[in-house]
Amino acid sequence: MNAEWIITNFVIMDDLMMHLDHHSHPLAQVPDSEILIIAVVAAKYFANHHERSVGILQQLGYLSGRISVSRFNRRLHALADWMAFMPQTLGALWTQGEVFVLDSLPVPVPVCRRVRARRCRKVRGRIYCGYCAAKQEKFFGWRLQLVCTTEGVPVSFVLLPGSLHDLTPVHELLFGLPQGAKALGDKAFNSADDEASIQADTGVRLVSIRKINMEPNHWIDELDLEHHRKGIETLNSQLESMGLQRLHARTNQGLDLKVHATLVAVMTTNIN
Repeated sequence: MNAEWIITNFVIMDDLMMHLDHHSHPLAQVPDSEILIIAVVAAKYFANHHERSVGILQQLGYLSGRISVSRFNRRLHALADWMAFMPQTLGALWTQGEVFVLDSLPVPVPVCRRVRARRCRKVRGRIYCGYCAAKQEKFFGWRLQLVCTTEGVPVSFVLLPGSLHDLTPVHELLFGLPQGAKALGDKAFNSADDEASIQADTGVRLVSIRKINMEPNHWIDELDLEHHRKGIETLNSQLESMGLQRLHARTNQGLDLKVHATLVAVMTTNIN
């Protein structure tokens, strides 16, 4: 484990919570900022296994006191809003630029390939039945829509039911980007009508990989697509290696916590 990376993440979270006047319970041996860093370290190094992260960080002396795994889980769930706030805040710091990249990544329910979807109690309904074109396979669960910088730092994201089309949340995802910016997407984002409305609503120009039967992009856009989409492909590989597509959580809030912790981990890794 990288000690500098762990300490840097702790300082970022602790300073942000103090700046917003958040204080841990006076009787807590482990402050709230350390609860969050345990989850982020678990995402980066232990495929989101919190028990291993708690044990190793305690053993190495990173924590202010001792805490059981059950108490850690209760406190982490109580800090769910803070964990969601962290990647949103960090992402907003990196929205300065002219070119960004769009993509999506399936986040299946752990026990559920499509054949076992009816047994799932966490979510129900055909709205969670999705298809991943990149892997040419069906899945049951969620779809993580991402906007990242050309260096692979996520700046905007949303978690949606798997069946929804990639274009569904694009307006929401692009609203925080600078006026006049360009967002690069794959073939899933092809739609002349949506491209026009997105630019009118957000001021961001959506450029997607054209299908064979469509009018080609301007040559400059084609160069950008070829050169800059490598950033999000690398980001997707990082998220997969951190276990984003093999998350185990008993509740939907637990899954959200692990997704947000994974995004914080990959953001601070790529920023460094």
